[in-house]
Amino acid sequence: MRTPAELDSVDALVLPGGESTTMSRLLQVFDLEMPLRQRLAAGMPTLSTCAGLILMSREVLDGRPDQIAFGILDVSVRRNGYGRQVESFEAELDVTGLKGRSFPGVFIRSPLVESTGSAEVIARHGGHAVAVRQGRIVALCFHPELTGDLRLHREFVKLAAS
Repeated sequence: MRTPAELDSVDALVLPGGESTTMSRLLQVFDLEMPLRQRLAAGMPTLSTCAGLILMSREVLDGRPDQIAFGILDVSVRRNGYGRQVESFEAELDVTGLKGRSFPGVFIRSPLVESTGSAEVIARHGGHAVAVRQGRIVALCFHPELTGDLRLHREFVKLAAS
């Protein structure tokens, strides 16, 4: 999706990982910030991972002054809160609503959720929220796409279709 017209054609969205300040800049360059802000405020189902979670948050504690935080998700985050690239790790997570075994969380320069307001915490690691849900938004500090486990993606598809 690179244009407001393309955004109009989607019913749900995945905001992936990446570099949140670069993503902020590209949203502005392609004139997507305001149309996306409007769609999110209207309740568009969204799965946000890593940098996507940062974009959705109400507050980025260590962000740049020009960095976008849509304020849709009631969480406060710290960019790269789990450390640099060399400090990446994997952890088994118990995710509320997922049946079966724990979920393999892959954390790569992941944001740290410092506080949650009305967002429901659905997984924790080390005492911090690493997965939250608020309405039709699911936001993760980790990268589910880097595992062979599709359960979170399937749950999001069900949520988006509801």
